[in-house]
Amino acid sequence: MRTTISNLKKGEKALIKEFDVEAIPLKLLEMGCLPGNVVELLQIAPFGDPLYLNINGCHLAIRLETASEIEVTLLNKDS
Repeated sequence: MRTTISNLKKGEKALIKEFDVEAIPLKLLEMGCLPGNVVELLQIAPFGDPLYLNINGCHLAIRLETASEIEVTLLNKDS
């Protein structure tokens, strides 16, 4: 099973691995949502959508649909 941002639990950090550039809005790419960057799930909205993230110091909210397109590798809790 592939791990995506949508699979993260609150407080977990992961390294962005890969995604289909066509499936991701340009604005997310401009804000640092790129392979090799660390993403942390800060908050989940009451109905599970959107997700509030910290990517390299940028705080942003993305839809669950978009989050499921971004593959990540989980980092250790002490990272």
